[in-house]
Amino acid sequence: MTGAKRKRKNMLWSKVHSPQCEDIKQWCRRRLPILEWAPRYNLKENLLPDTVSGIMLAVQQVTQGLAFAILSSVHPVFGLYGSLFPAVIYAIFGMGQHVATGTFALTSLISANAVERLVPQSNQNLTTQSNSSVLGLSDFELQRISVAAAVSFLGGIIQVAMFVLQLGSATFLLTEPVISAMTTGAATHVVTSQVKYLLGMKIPYISGPLGFFYIYAYVFENIKSVRLEALLLSLLSIVVLVLVKELNEQFKRKIKVVLPVDLVLIIAASFACYCTNMENTYGLEVVGHIPRGIPPPRAPPMNILSAVITEAFGVALVGYAASLALAQGSAKKFKYSVDDNQEFLAHGLSNVISSFLFCIPSAAAMGRTAVLYSTGAKTQVACLISCIFVLIVIYAIGPLLYWLPMCVLASIIVVGLKGMLIQFRDLKKYWNVDKIDWGIWVSTYVFTICFAANVGLLFGVVCTIAIVIGRFPRSMTLSIKNMKEMEFKVKTEIDEEMLRQVKIISVNNPLVFLNAKKFRTDVMNIIQKENVNSQALDDISKCEQNTLLNSLSNGNCNEEASQRCTSEKYSLILDCSGLTFFDSSSVSMLVEIYMDCNSRSVDVSLANCTASLIKAMKYYGNLDSEKPIFFESVSAAISNSYSNKNLNKLCDHSEL
Repeated sequence: MTGAKRKRKNMLWSKVHSPQCEDIKQWCRRRLPILEWAPRYNLKENLLPDTVSGIMLAVQQVTQGLAFAILSSVHPVFGLYGSLFPAVIYAIFGMGQHVATGTFALTSLISANAVERLVPQSNQNLTTQSNSSVLGLSDFELQRISVAAAVSFLGGIIQVAMFVLQLGSATFLLTEPVISAMTTGAATHVVTSQVKYLLGMKIPYISGPLGFFYIYAYVFENIKSVRLEALLLSLLSIVVLVLVKELNEQFKRKIKVVLPVDLVLIIAASFACYCTNMENTYGLEVVGHIPRGIPPPRAPPMNILSAVITEAFGVALVGYAASLALAQGSAKKFKYSVDDNQEFLAHGLSNVISSFLFCIPSAAAMGRTAVLYSTGAKTQVACLISCIFVLIVIYAIGPLLYWLPMCVLASIIVVGLKGMLIQFRDLKKYWNVDKIDWGIWVSTYVFTICFAANVGLLFGVVCTIAIVIGRFPRSMTLSIKNMKEMEFKVKTEIDEEMLRQVKIISVNNPLVFLNAKKFRTDVMNIIQKENVNSQALDDISKCEQNTLLNSLSNGNCNEEASQRCTSEKYSLILDCSGLTFFDSSSVSMLVEIYMDCNSRSVDVSLANCTASLIKAMKYYGNLDSEKPIFFESVSAAISNSYSNKNLNKLCDHSEL
């Protein structure tokens, strides 16, 4: 007998702990979305639009990679790496079919704080360029990318940890006004960081609280040092970019392929700078030497992780928030689903793995995603095709970008942020819809430009939570149902008197400690009001009937009859179908309501209760077990009240 039990136990243990092949396949498909869509890829229908989109996306990836690397205070070539590897990793693990991952302005700006703090510009004079180092870059440039890679690594670790803790469901705190205000404020910071290139000025690195205002104060104090050549070239580049992109948007239905104005501008500006020797003649700053090839992988320095933890949290939260908004928007537009928690894993691995390949922090960008929309991309194959062209630039075309003026690159950045900057138009919408959301938007934007994007995001989330806590206890917790609407659900004939003596209250919201007291107050106010109305309307007629009946015996309305007419019971039915969740405070409150109603001669019934609520109320309080309290539906509760009413009438007549 013991051996049989042991054998059965071993069989059960093996079933529990030996994963089935089908379970492993499902897990792989859930965690590797590429296994889900790649086998079903339609070459005839999707390859051509994905190829066109990939080529157009590659132009954006290259230009923004160079620009955002400079924004991150590292050598421009590392931006090309950041446009390549994260996109490949996200295509494997990400669920957004129209999301273009790569270098991102906001994460680059955050990582620049760590780079400038740990490897300041003054250290450049202490290092020299060495041909024996990685790709011939100086030790100063390698130290800077090491800091940026450490920020990317730790930020990715934080995102993977959030995936393990299943914190994707907590993204409901990232409301639309908070994301809109944070991205707009961060875009304002990015534009401010490019002012020195647009004006051709030498501005020292300024960061920290109110650094936004100190930069413009420095610009106005040194306005005479603006290079007119750089300013004119910046204005010309911005005008050309805006006009051509607006024309592309206006005529995108008539033309099959839009003009890659960014690529044309880069080629034209580089050629003009080379022919006129603008670097030496006019003193224009250019991109400089871009080495050819990809260096071997190297682990980021682990000894500085504690020094970059603040920037890492900013990269993890800001990058994920902006990327998730784009993924959810594309999923809504093209009718597919996105798992918030899986996105944590995808972006986390993109940052962690890419940090070993000299990459700056990555995320999805609005401008690149808009390119995929406008060019008709179908799947992530478009991003993979763009990576092929980025690889060609790294190995062949990169050195030709030496003469690209920095003011032109800054103009491309500023125009690329147009989608974020025009979110100022959301203020009108929020003002007309909800002025509290308008206030959240404004305050989050102010905190973002005064401090940083991660601080603004944190403030917006805390502000949202505080307002929810403040609004929740004052929100409408119940509604009174009309008995006439319930008549068709009841099989019995209900007279008009019965209709007046049954009150149905529907619970509209979850009941927790925040709104439990208000719910009890609302219910007791309804009971008190009902008592006053019923006494005012019914007592006279009931007393007249009792007077006629009792005049046969004593000729007047005695005290017993008047007591019976004023103690007439009516029924209260709580429809708990809208009670999605509750806590111990709300269960205690429901028991108190039941007890108080019994003391006021009010019969209480609860309909559509979950099994957990019934169990909790029975455990929490001594409920009356002689008569039923919980019913499967409102109709059953009404029928029970009607039966009790008829029984009470029968008892009254028998007493008479």
